[in-house]
Amino acid sequence: MPIFYRTLDRLADFIWKSCKVTLRFTADYRTACVALPLIKKLLADSEDGETYRCSIAHWHLNERPPLHIHRGEVSTVRIDGPLQNAGTSYLPLGGLILSPGVTAHLDPVETDLLDRRVQEAVERTIRDWIIEHGLYDQPRPRREIDRRKADRAARAVITRWVTEQFGEPEPASPSDSRKGSDNA
Repeated sequence: MPIFYRTLDRLADFIWKSCKVTLRFTADYRTACVALPLIKKLLADSEDGETYRCSIAHWHLNERPPLHIHRGEVSTVRIDGPLQNAGTSYLPLGGLILSPGVTAHLDPVETDLLDRRVQEAVERTIRDWIIEHGLYDQPRPRREIDRRKADRAARAVITRWVTEQFGEPEPASPSDSRKGSDNA
C-alpha cells in the first residue's frame, strides 16, 4: 500500500506542479511585520526559496520550537524553546542529543550547559580560522554583498574545485538544473 500512496503523491506533484495557491493569514500587526518578509522568502520560486524551505523543513518533526540545532558529522544537539525566565537569565525548556547508538533528552540546565559548551567550541574554531587565514590583517569588507557578482564568483570557485577534485566537470543535465537565485 505505501507504494501506491507514493505513486499517487508523485502523480499529484506532477499534476499540481504549476498550480498557484492563494494563501490568506490573519495576524496582529507586530507579528505580521516580522512574518511577512519571512513568508515571502519561503515562498520564492528560486534556489533561495528552496534553501529557506529546507532550512526549516525539520520544524514540524519537533514537539517544541528549536532555538539552535548544532550538527556534527554524525551527531546532532537540538536546543528546544521557548526560553523560560530563570531569575536573572533564561533557560531553554530542554534539549535532545542524537548520535549513533544514543538518544538523550536533556533537562533545561543540562541543555544550557551543553549549548554554552558548543558555542564556546564554535567561537574558538572561528577565531582559530581567522588567525590561520590572516583575516585580522585584511581590510574589513562590508557585511552586505553584491549577490549577482558574489554568486557568480562562488559558482566559479565550485567549478574549479570540482575540476581539481574529479577532473573535467560534466555539463548539468536539464533535470539537474534549477532556477537560479533571485539575484543571479
